[in-house]
Amino acid sequence: MNSTLDIYRLSPQSKIVLTFTSLIALAGFIWPFFYSGNLQWIFVIAIAASVFLLISEIGIGSIDAKSIALLGVMSAFITLLRPLGAGAAGLEPIWFALIIAARVFGPSWGFLLGVTSMTTSALITGGVGPWLSYQIFAAGWIGLMAGSLPQKIGGRLIRGVSEKVMLILVGIFASFAFGLLMDLQFWPWVLGSSTELSYIPGGELSENFSRFIAFHFASSMAWDIPRAILTSTLIALTATPFLRALRRTYFKAAFLSPIEFRESVQATS
Repeated sequence: MNSTLDIYRLSPQSKIVLTFTSLIALAGFIWPFFYSGNLQWIFVIAIAASVFLLISEIGIGSIDAKSIALLGVMSAFITLLRPLGAGAAGLEPIWFALIIAARVFGPSWGFLLGVTSMTTSALITGGVGPWLSYQIFAAGWIGLMAGSLPQKIGGRLIRGVSEKVMLILVGIFASFAFGLLMDLQFWPWVLGSSTELSYIPGGELSENFSRFIAFHFASSMAWDIPRAILTSTLIALTATPFLRALRRTYFKAAFLSPIEFRESVQATS
């Protein structure tokens, strides 16, 4: 059995589309620092680019029908997990599944899993609102990051305890990064214009940045710390069997291997 997975390698086309998509979505996050209007409409372009990513991955064979089927299964699994936490105090038991699955199936698949699972779970839980586009791409970037983790160090595969520790650290980082990204969409509207932490439309970059950082650390730690604890704990408890099961699925289903139909030939005496 081959110990490395070809799906880990991003094609040049995937790199271009992912970079383009991420840059557009990033503009939707950081607009308060550079633009006095609202750039949330830009997520329409970013979502269209994500759809194009899926189509292009299918077209070049990086994602086949079996990968799409598993993408649907994992999206449904994460969708079912999301209501268990309901987002209370940051307790969202979805990130461990996204991180571990992306680790096995690679960056573009992980990005698409983050996008699709966040979209479907929002539809199921009634979490549709102006924040959804931010959540979609924040989850997509977490899947992209987990799928891009190195497979080898010094020519040796990263497995066992080392891999689990790496995923736990990623889970902690992702928990705080998600809180930071979501505060970017929340901050311009929540405080009005009369506080020392309020967003100043058209204000100096340094002034708005310092106000945002102060707002973030004053408001989000009660959410980010529980999210990090829950995510890292779930990864510690489930990473080994979850990784083993997904890798077995990968090899048993022969992902990215073409399906061949052979005629049965009866032996003649």
